[in-house]
Amino acid sequence: MAIEKKYGLRLLTLAIPFFLGACTATVPARLAQGPFANITQHMAQTENLVGQRVRWGGSIASVNPAKNETCIQVVSHPLDSAARPEDSDQTDGRFVACAPAFYDPAVYAIGRDVTVVGILQSPQSDKIGKYDYLFPRVAADDIYLWPKPKIYQNYYPYPYYSPFAYPMMGPWPEPW
Repeated sequence: MAIEKKYGLRLLTLAIPFFLGACTATVPARLAQGPFANITQHMAQTENLVGQRVRWGGSIASVNPAKNETCIQVVSHPLDSAARPEDSDQTDGRFVACAPAFYDPAVYAIGRDVTVVGILQSPQSDKIGKYDYLFPRVAADDIYLWPKPKIYQNYYPYPYYSPFAYPMMGPWPEPW
């Protein structure tokens, strides 16, 4: 009996960290490298912060592939503990992330979440509709496209008939 308690306790102490580790969110390795400056998009518009390394994220507003680079306009959102943009209406504005590669606009579609790691460059002026806007520009080392969230659906039409709720309900007649 003492042996069962001894091994049961060891098993429990090994299992607890495993289950707790499964609950924590981890930052993808590509996004975790480096110290990042605590700079907001508003600060990057108004102060000279060229050369600072940042990690920003948000949802894609537009993708503009060019001959030598692709620039992605992003509506900024705060990042959660896993460096993923939060699904909220809170924003600090927009920024442009440019990388020397081709990013397919069909894959990097409007509304998808991205996290960008890169170096701040001089802001660029452009328009949002007819509004003149000063976009902070990031020379992106990495543009991480987050997977689409899975949508789980109820597989039983309402009201559903469950074989486990037999005497209470079901498509069959009452046995008595």
